[in-house]
Amino acid sequence: MSVLGRTHRTQAERREQTRTALLDATIDCLVDLGYARTSVQEICARAGVSKGAVQHHFSAKAELMAAAVEHLTEKLRGRLAASITALPGGASGVAAAIDLLWEGYSGTLSTAATELWVAARTDPELRAAIRPVDRALGRSTLEHITAVAGDLPKERAEILFWLTVNLTRGLALDAELGGDPKRRRQLLDEWKRVAVMLYEDSSA
Repeated sequence: MSVLGRTHRTQAERREQTRTALLDATIDCLVDLGYARTSVQEICARAGVSKGAVQHHFSAKAELMAAAVEHLTEKLRGRLAASITALPGGASGVAAAIDLLWEGYSGTLSTAATELWVAARTDPELRAAIRPVDRALGRSTLEHITAVAGDLPKERAEILFWLTVNLTRGLALDAELGGDPKRRRQLLDEWKRVAVMLYEDSSA
């Protein structure tokens, strides 16, 4: 292999490392500071790169924000895919899938995404940037869920999935607002009970 080839590969690796550092720093800022206080200068400081590095990788702040959420959702997507394929069959698998979705749609992803969606309400550029990311995560996760749904009709599986996603997002927002964790657990357990009943009725 030529010296040029080795240098080119190293430059590509450095570019990817810089990009990843920027994306991780963006997520950290969104979680720690919120969207309004997240500046490109702060992101650069946390990533340990110059402001010019951001402009080299991203043409606008909205593009950086969307890429950061996509970066986080790709990690989540990989974890969910591996976990979903290992789910048990039948009703017990339904309850386990709900727990997985709750774990995936809460936490760091929920905090970062909530910050962006609130800001996107009055920022068309940001809204246009993050909407495809959010939809892609939903479609990908739904495909995995329906693949392990067994004999459950596809339409019923999709309804259960979107009900679960919207419930978990609401519960995640409740957590952000300081709601009662005991109540959240009770609501999640009740939904699992109802979802298992719906699954069993549809499979009968």
